[in-house]
Amino acid sequence: MTRLTRPDPARLAALVESCRAAPEPFRAVQDALAEAVGFRLFTMMVIDWAAGEAARIWSNMPESYPVQGRKPLGRMTGWGRHVLEGRQPWIGRDAQDIAWAFFDHELIVRLGCASCLNQPVIDGDRVIGTINMLHEAGWYDEADAAVAAPFAALLVPHFRAWAARG
Repeated sequence: MTRLTRPDPARLAALVESCRAAPEPFRAVQDALAEAVGFRLFTMMVIDWAAGEAARIWSNMPESYPVQGRKPLGRMTGWGRHVLEGRQPWIGRDAQDIAWAFFDHELIVRLGCASCLNQPVIDGDRVIGTINMLHEAGWYDEADAAVAAPFAALLVPHFRAWAARG
């Protein structure tokens, strides 16, 4: 697959604005990030700190990664310290990085994914969720995280609302 060209700043601003008032904000962000960054697998997780787990609230591959699927947070891993505690995006560049970060790495690789961008959704000083994009090896870099950041910010009230539903 050929690497997508990132949108120019005016196009990126238009994509962000189109998501701001979209009737289906999760779909709008997925569609905008498909154009702006690209992915094969796209999911969103909300963090339930009280229950110690993350719940999947969006997936473009519901057969493999169903909505409402849950993952225990367990003990804080290197990935968790970086993304959940450190509030920083994480970029996995190859299958070895994916194996380091995720217990379900074999399924991820079977789906043709060997790179990852996890963009935290931050509310105040706490991560309340993540936007997760996975693609072929070497797909993501720091510029992609910068493109994804305003979309994560737009989703804060929607992640709050989802978390409030329990």
